[in-house]
Amino acid sequence: MCQNACLATPVDTPPMSDSNALIPPPLTPAADVDGALARTGFAVVGPQDLAALAGASPADFDAWRPFWNRLPPDAYLLDGGNYRQRRHGVFVVDGDEVNPAPHRPHWQPVDYNALHGGIERHFEPIEPGLAGDPAWRRLLAGLAARASALKGARRWFVEAHTFRIDTASGIGRPTPEGAHRDGVDLVSVTLVERHGIKGGESRVFQAASSAGLRFTLSQPWTTVLLDDARVIHETTPIQPLRSGEPGWRDTLVLTFRAGGFQGPAAA
Repeated sequence: MCQNACLATPVDTPPMSDSNALIPPPLTPAADVDGALARTGFAVVGPQDLAALAGASPADFDAWRPFWNRLPPDAYLLDGGNYRQRRHGVFVVDGDEVNPAPHRPHWQPVDYNALHGGIERHFEPIEPGLAGDPAWRRLLAGLAARASALKGARRWFVEAHTFRIDTASGIGRPTPEGAHRDGVDLVSVTLVERHGIKGGESRVFQAASSAGLRFTLSQPWTTVLLDDARVIHETTPIQPLRSGEPGWRDTLVLTFRAGGFQGPAAA
């Protein structure tokens, strides 16, 4: 299984500079998302197309932003940092039916997360006002349909993570575990807000070759969809755009897995 060892050569990695140069992502229209996932293992969807996949509007998504201002600190960071805040939720999607599952700890195998794998991490649940929003449920159903188009129709076990990475201590790491896979079937990473930062470059690597792509998510609700069996992903660290001023990067990460949630018994 190709993990971090595959990541050395695909992308030139210049040092972080004071310029806030952003590399635009290669956007895929909603109608072509399933084909792109089948061909390359990933697709980047703009806000309007994400809304189309969800049967919603970007304005529906914008109403969620205050929830990212109420995220508790992540007490499990093992790199010594205090730059991450998050909540966690679990859902089961079967066709158009979306149901919350009993709250449970987040768990990943060490094979997929060398830094935080093998431990049960207990996070505060996603607030009911977000988890119960009709547009939230439509988003989960719309993205689960992409997983079914890719892997075949089935019941999907979904973990939702609302993240804020900040620069209060000078640097924040969106993926402190490094370039990785998640041990699921489909991953979506949605930018909610990018404020006062430089860095935060998204990188997607083919697991079976040295091919890779780098770009920066800058427009809210732009989403990267990833076939977790075929690609590896990471996001580079962020720093404040201006010294002494606050900066943060808010994201929503959804993972779709057939057969059940990950847990120690499934290892």
